[in-house]
Amino acid sequence: MSESIVTSSPESESQARTPQVVIDDAEIFAAHEGGKLSVGMNSPLDTQRALSIAYTPGVAQVSRAIAADHTLAAKYTWASRLVAVVSDGSAVLGLGDIGPAASLPVMEGKSALFKTFGGLDSIPIVLDTKDPDEIVETLIRLRPTFGAVNLEDISAPRCFEIERRVIEALDCPVMHDDQHGTAIVVLGALFGAVEVLGRDMHALKVVISGAGAAGVACANILIAAGIRDIVVLDSKGIVHSGREDLNTFKAELAASTNPRNLTGGIAEAVNGADMFLGLSAGVVPEEIIATMAPKGIVFALSNPDPEIHPDAARRHAAVVATGRSDFPNQINNVLAFPGVFRGALDAGARRITEKMKVAAAEAIFSVVGDDLAVDHIVPSALDPRVGPAVAEAVAAASQV
Repeated sequence: MSESIVTSSPESESQARTPQVVIDDAEIFAAHEGGKLSVGMNSPLDTQRALSIAYTPGVAQVSRAIAADHTLAAKYTWASRLVAVVSDGSAVLGLGDIGPAASLPVMEGKSALFKTFGGLDSIPIVLDTKDPDEIVETLIRLRPTFGAVNLEDISAPRCFEIERRVIEALDCPVMHDDQHGTAIVVLGALFGAVEVLGRDMHALKVVISGAGAAGVACANILIAAGIRDIVVLDSKGIVHSGREDLNTFKAELAASTNPRNLTGGIAEAVNGADMFLGLSAGVVPEEIIATMAPKGIVFALSNPDPEIHPDAARRHAAVVATGRSDFPNQINNVLAFPGVFRGALDAGARRITEKMKVAAAEAIFSVVGDDLAVDHIVPSALDPRVGPAVAEAVAAASQV
């Protein structure tokens, strides 16, 4: 194979554009060979005594104790600190519906991020079904094995129903990261953008392009943060209550957004707007971005191709962010989900609430500190301070 990808050097994020590093296919496939995960031991099995303690006959003592008191499983197994990373492979990255087997490398990567940035063990579980009933039932049956569920790369609108039903069925933290991880980091970045521009966040007119999983969650968290003027677009134009083609979830979105009752398409939505948030694969012409209000904010998060090239967006907007690592202000879910789950598990929380998500966003913004600038509104995805800060904030918010 002769294809290659380009990435950037994390040390150079303050530059207008970071230097690119070419990675060829041979290096990529070599790094994934045999998978990216393995099971490690907390203590070695190097003597007969150690073997007798870890397995038979010693382990029977622990099993008897847990059988008599199920709460002891939290102390004597890894289940209470184990995150299940669950997908059906129906909406993987920008690849679409590629199936469970092809999604497994992504889920392994997610587990590696949990360990690296949250200090949590996790196990990827890919399910050979798209039936919501079967997915929910499977996770109910597997509940004794894990302490939290990270739903991943499940297509909309099924992802909304599946997440809701799993939350209702299980007594542990559950979050669909494509929805809420994105929303948390978007809000954290917005905190940085309005701070560096000296703007009132609550007075912003926000346009969200994309009414899928991430778009719905971003709208909800921005509403929870106090923003009232939000207009959402799907492939057919502005989502408004007068449309008769809306599914249940878009109808709910229409009821909570678009206070000016706008109709039409992207041109009508963006004209005079303060913020454009791109969460779709669509292209936004530069001349439309040019109609935004002064001191505008553009988050063009489609990968690998942003809705508008950052260089073009910067000609009209004061702050520009993307999902890519080779431009400033990368909005990446890894800033959120490891700390969110770590904080929820540390606190013994049974749910991940909107208050916990907003607290996570505030923590992400807090790490930027004195380094805040128009090209540095969020910390680096590799900043080791982010995970602990988010975990602490989420744990504290869970107690309020």
